[in-house]
Amino acid sequence: MDCQYLPLTATGQFSTLFLDYISQKETLQPYYDRFPTLEAFAEQAKNRAFDEAKRRTLVEVLERQYQHIPNKPDFSVLAQPNTFTVTTGHQLNIFTGPLYVLYKWITTVNLAKKLAETYPEYQFVPIYWLASEDHDFAEINHFTLFGKSYTWETEQQGAVGRMNPKELKAVFSQMPEKLFLFEEAYLKHDTLSDAVRWYVNELLGKEGLICLDADDADLKRLFAPVIKDELLHQPTSGIVTETSGQLEAMGYKTQVTPREINLFYLDHQLRERIVTETGADETVSYKVLNTELQFSQQELLTLLDEHPERFSPNVVLRPVYQEVILPNLAYIGGPSEVPYWLQLKGVFDHFQIPFPLLMPRNFALYVNPASARKMEKLGVLPEELFRDEVKLRRSYIERISEKSLDLSEQKTCLQQCFAEILNKSVRVDKSLEGAVLAEQARLMHTIDHLEKRLKKTEERNYETTINQLMTLKHKLFPNGGIQERTENYLNFQLNDPQFVQKLLTVFDPLAYQMMVLKD
Repeated sequence: MDCQYLPLTATGQFSTLFLDYISQKETLQPYYDRFPTLEAFAEQAKNRAFDEAKRRTLVEVLERQYQHIPNKPDFSVLAQPNTFTVTTGHQLNIFTGPLYVLYKWITTVNLAKKLAETYPEYQFVPIYWLASEDHDFAEINHFTLFGKSYTWETEQQGAVGRMNPKELKAVFSQMPEKLFLFEEAYLKHDTLSDAVRWYVNELLGKEGLICLDADDADLKRLFAPVIKDELLHQPTSGIVTETSGQLEAMGYKTQVTPREINLFYLDHQLRERIVTETGADETVSYKVLNTELQFSQQELLTLLDEHPERFSPNVVLRPVYQEVILPNLAYIGGPSEVPYWLQLKGVFDHFQIPFPLLMPRNFALYVNPASARKMEKLGVLPEELFRDEVKLRRSYIERISEKSLDLSEQKTCLQQCFAEILNKSVRVDKSLEGAVLAEQARLMHTIDHLEKRLKKTEERNYETTINQLMTLKHKLFPNGGIQERTENYLNFQLNDPQFVQKLLTVFDPLAYQMMVLKD
């Protein structure tokens, strides 16, 4: 597979905050500790102490979660003090969801391998954090295969990881071919978390990738001190609001907005926000929104002690939870995740938890053999394809046309002529200045119009070629968007069983660029 790199700035697909971070803009330095270079991992490991008891708990939880999976990983390595994790996370999209989810997994796997080669004195384990507590079902209940969208319909509510995926049998009946891996996963497991763990292990278990479901009482117990502080003092809201204000003052758009309490109440088919209420006597009580549940402060603290699994962090505290329960060095995230992590550095400082290296995942445009041949035939450059259709048409026509369609030279010449005419006119009569300038503006407008007509005429002359170019553009950028955010990996895997293996071979986790992969 041939790989060509493009700067992310050349794609027009990423926010200014994200691009400024990967270019290591100095003004963003206060919002993270170290930039993720290979050398930075040595310093990160030296400063990442992790309690032995927490390691034991982590191993016990993983052993329990994988107990029904054959050929499960060896978790005992995580009990060793020289072992660290590198982590990515995502929602439990059905059938893996958009292509970039697979890219996150492979980036994480390859990072662990690269670190192991570079630092043999340590061991590195790639982790996929299952976003099992997320309750936004509409985000995960659909995927696209060969241009057709499939949707999981259900009445189930609450944390998606607890949902029974056997209802997906109706989706399988609509598909044009059998997907044995996913039928085994969804139809033979009772929860979505178990199903995802099973198929991820089948896909990348041999590469060392481990799935962690943090919806667990033992893991939440480790997180209980943070939960308690958030319930009693609500420190995170003010910290994140202040940081967000600083970033916005620099002209950046921020991703997350904190709540007063950044925790949900979690129970069977229920995940709702916890809020405070102040009574007439100034006593504080806690209410679970959209329910009848209400607690005094002492009742809620007792519940935390007895059932820590009832408390679920939101987007602001989930990263903190991750770093509390994992001996983690780096988080691998997408172009929306990296910016919102930059809003959280002060929260980590407050809880005295090390901030991980914040790494962008790999980005790629995959070009199959048929499309690669079309690109070669048309002579289109990869960077051109990232332009919108109007700019793509214009730049391509200008490049392949035998005639020059740019009238800039002629415009300059005309401006020079009018400058001389104006000079002579005002010497005769200064009142002629307005008439001369008006005539110049009229003629310049006429030339602009002629230039556009020339380009449109040339486009018609190349109509067949342009149609082929647009067909290629639509193929590689479905619905006008970037491929990895729309396509599912099955679109490629079903035609090429070596697709995942090829990505494992070519992905470089420290290459913060767009890869154009030609097969």
